[in-house]
Amino acid sequence: MIKVLQASMLGLVFKIVMVSLIIAPVYKAGAQETYPQDVVTLITHSSPGGGSDVFLRQLARYLGPELGVDIAIENVRGGSGVRAVAELVNSPADGSTFYAYTPTIIYTSLLSNPDYTFRDLQPLVNVFFDEDVIYTSASGPFETLSDVIDTARERRGRWGASTPASLERQALEQLKRAAGIAPAIVTHEGGGDLMLNVLNGTLDIGVGEAQEIRSQLEADRLRVLAVFSAERMQELPSVPTVSELGYDLVLTKFRGLAGPKDTPIEIILALENAIQRLLNDPDYRDIYEDEMLTARYMSHEDFSDFIALFSSNTESFLRDTGVIQ
Repeated sequence: MIKVLQASMLGLVFKIVMVSLIIAPVYKAGAQETYPQDVVTLITHSSPGGGSDVFLRQLARYLGPELGVDIAIENVRGGSGVRAVAELVNSPADGSTFYAYTPTIIYTSLLSNPDYTFRDLQPLVNVFFDEDVIYTSASGPFETLSDVIDTARERRGRWGASTPASLERQALEQLKRAAGIAPAIVTHEGGGDLMLNVLNGTLDIGVGEAQEIRSQLEADRLRVLAVFSAERMQELPSVPTVSELGYDLVLTKFRGLAGPKDTPIEIILALENAIQRLLNDPDYRDIYEDEMLTARYMSHEDFSDFIALFSSNTESFLRDTGVIQ
């Protein structure tokens, strides 16, 4: 059973919606089915450069040809997913609009009272599991996670995560509780902003997806101290898991697609078939493996069951620990 990491949230901050739009190339001859739309919009609450944004932009390059459509990426920021979900819920259920489904909106829904929650979404298909890592500036003083913990005991410290309701935020809250320390945890609207504050030394550490920081790792500007996965990552074999270091914490981040309620079955089937084909595309495999993403295809039925279990476990934990009543 997947362990869900949770803790109290300091509050949701609503900001101005920012829309970033790109059109992916389309090669209709590559499509395997006749899709009822010519343009598909993929919505994310992530800022450009954030994990969901990168996921969608890479996906669009291959999903477009598979469906025979043009694909637009829309960044709807603010409210830890609330604004993006509201836009999806108010879109027609005709296969023209999907949302990058991650744990964030589940936490947001349980920790606040938005007009629309994850229960207003229809899980369609899961694509990846995305491993989260704890990282620091390569030019900074921290060589190990123990160094970070010891420093937090001496002078509190500053740790960084993405949105207030993110799984990463809850992971850090759980880690500081397990270690018996009280560093300040600073949240951001996206992984890109977080990474900059780690690089410039404003933050001791950040936690985020491995794919978000890949370029800076390759440039030797960041150092990974630990991974939240159950086992060591194949791409980072020398980096220990958080559990190995004595903290029984495992974080699993799913990356899939959701649609409005009552999305037609023919749309779901077309999406399921397209995702399975592109995950087996050697060119796309090279890209997502290079981005340190793990292919974890789940059909509509399986993904719906997974979301039900994930959200139930999350809500139970939050109630058991008194975070929600």
